[in-house]
Amino acid sequence: MVAKKTTATKTKPVTDPKALKAEKPVWKTPKSLGACADLLYSTQQQRYAAQKEVDKLEGLEKALKDRFINELSTQDASGIAGKQALAKIVVKDVPTMDDDKAFYAHVKKTGDFDLLQRRLSAEAVKLRWQAGKKVPGVGVFHSKSVSITKL
Repeated sequence: MVAKKTTATKTKPVTDPKALKAEKPVWKTPKSLGACADLLYSTQQQRYAAQKEVDKLEGLEKALKDRFINELSTQDASGIAGKQALAKIVVKDVPTMDDDKAFYAHVKKTGDFDLLQRRLSAEAVKLRWQAGKKVPGVGVFHSKSVSITKL
């Protein structure tokens, strides 16, 4: 018998970003709600443990970035290259409010409300509600969540 010669086919790299998106996983959950509560608790504990590791890595990232910002600024350099990566300082202009009274007077006078974000301060509204005051134009949304604790 003569063995047939086979050639391995190489897969092409995926260049379409849509193809890179993973399908949403379908989770199988236990039939009983009690078993679901146990699974929720153990899953949450696993996520907490993983998050601790992620937090450590984020801490190292922050320390390294802070070092680059501090040391490169004193060396009149904007970047440095290693064997695998280039780190460079990126400067962005971020607006800050220096005089809130002048700012709000400007918004009121000009009607430039697009300078503001449309978001309530939930804490401020709750304090007014606790004091028995109504806030015009503000309604209530009843948010539901699950609390899970170990027995």
